[in-house]
Amino acid sequence: MIWGITLVLLSIIAVPSLLLSKKPNAKELLEKIEPYQAWIGMVFCFWGVWGIISAIINIGWLTTAPIWWITFLAGNIVSAALGFMLGFGLINKYFLSKNADAKEKADALRAKIAPKQGKLGIVGIIVGIWMIAASFIFTIS
Repeated sequence: MIWGITLVLLSIIAVPSLLLSKKPNAKELLEKIEPYQAWIGMVFCFWGVWGIISAIINIGWLTTAPIWWITFLAGNIVSAALGFMLGFGLINKYFLSKNADAKEKADALRAKIAPKQGKLGIVGIIVGIWMIAASFIFTIS
């Protein structure tokens, strides 16, 4: 359930225009979060990558709980992508600055997914809500 809750929160940070259209007073909250947005993104990027690795390690869930496994994998892919978008500056600064080839590949990846950040944020909200619901529906022993 925590994966779904954090994915919803990350997605809200990633699509502030959606939140502002629904709640005009949310601008103050988003302005408070803005200085930390890159750090939040970097943490979620690595958390999403860890979730993808966890899903691959637990591929046996495909036989017992395939819907949960697919949900878990999809949620972590969205989390890693949104985290990468939000934390790109810090990831670039701390991890990619010494390797020109990796930096170039990261720039190309960011250029591909940057126009889709809003849609990815909406998908993140939907998948996050589904992850919360699925954690109640499907139990993994």
